[in-house]
Amino acid sequence: MITVEEAIKIINDSILKLPKIKVPLEKAMGRVLRQPIIADMDFPPFDRVMMDGIAIKIEDFKKGIRLFKIDGVQAAGSPQLTLNNKGACLEVMTGAIIPLGTNVVIPYEDIELDNDNQLATIKLTDLKKGKNIHKQGTDKKKGEVLISAGALIGTPEIAVAASVGSTEVWVTKNPVVGIISTGNELVEIHQKPLPHQIRRSNVYAIAAEIKKFGLKAELYHFKDDKANLKIELEKALKIHDIIILSGGVSMGKFDFVPETLEELGVEKRFHRIKQKPGKPFWFGIRNDEKVVFAFPGNPVSTFLCYHKYLVPWLKKSLGLKLLPNTYAILAEDIDLKTNLTYFLQVKIQIGESGQLLAYPKMGKGSGDHANLLVSDGFLELPAQENSYRKGDRFKLIPFRNFL
Repeated sequence: MITVEEAIKIINDSILKLPKIKVPLEKAMGRVLRQPIIADMDFPPFDRVMMDGIAIKIEDFKKGIRLFKIDGVQAAGSPQLTLNNKGACLEVMTGAIIPLGTNVVIPYEDIELDNDNQLATIKLTDLKKGKNIHKQGTDKKKGEVLISAGALIGTPEIAVAASVGSTEVWVTKNPVVGIISTGNELVEIHQKPLPHQIRRSNVYAIAAEIKKFGLKAELYHFKDDKANLKIELEKALKIHDIIILSGGVSMGKFDFVPETLEELGVEKRFHRIKQKPGKPFWFGIRNDEKVVFAFPGNPVSTFLCYHKYLVPWLKKSLGLKLLPNTYAILAEDIDLKTNLTYFLQVKIQIGESGQLLAYPKMGKGSGDHANLLVSDGFLELPAQENSYRKGDRFKLIPFRNFL
């Protein structure tokens, strides 16, 4: 067995070298950006009206003028007007360019219009120059990087890219993913299990998680038959860049996955980690860069190994920027006394000073995936003989948005 740290190093030495491709912006949602998005003009590109109302010259107001004749309307999207007359104003709409000769905007709620909308009386006693004007270039300057390469493209990124005219963007080419369950005890989710069977759920859980990175996966199920397993795995390795297996990696008589993978040319990089749950995890890579993550079949083990090992590896392979590790404070004493790194299911609450408090949710073992419903993540407890004390700080592997 190897340590958790050794396993992470081995996996990180096998990052995929995924190429980049250009896609239309409308198809870039959820993809990883492989180019910077740069401002092609100032943001905003002109002095912009922030509220519907009137625009005046502040100097007129300071001279005591409160009644202004309306000389016209500056609409959004219309060419810039000029205010020429002393004691006059222009109506302005939100988003319009500020008219020449004006330097302050007064919203409609602070003025009174006569019945014919020809005169505007300002009800305010004080005004500041530039009020309600969004000055050119105050958000971003032309030439500034708006989005750095390595960003996961979401709705704000789409909007910003569109605003600079990026009809197409360079993104990481998505790897082809296959997710495979093994075991004669598993049946399809639409079937009613016999007393000795259960419905397969791990592949659906991992497929749902993979979608968060804009990836799709093909789902398979292989029986515990070595000859058939070899045939099916060989097919899967031909068409997928990443294979994620659940089950068949432990020490049982029907756990054929490790030896079958090695017979198919997948080099074992490790098998078994000093951790609980998920100890039998098998990882390997073939000389054609096909990568295999073979997780233990118990659902909590699969879920933990996916989040602890595959997610950071996948982010690096896709070119995503990694965030710093998250830490939480153990909210209760817990007595485990284990010689393995223990990944404790926890519920997270926000403390009064903003710290993350982790409340243990032990569950009934690695087969109790219903316990994940009351948990937000795993707290990584290092192997030790003593109890873990309330107030101690440990690395958190979140799998739910708890904010």
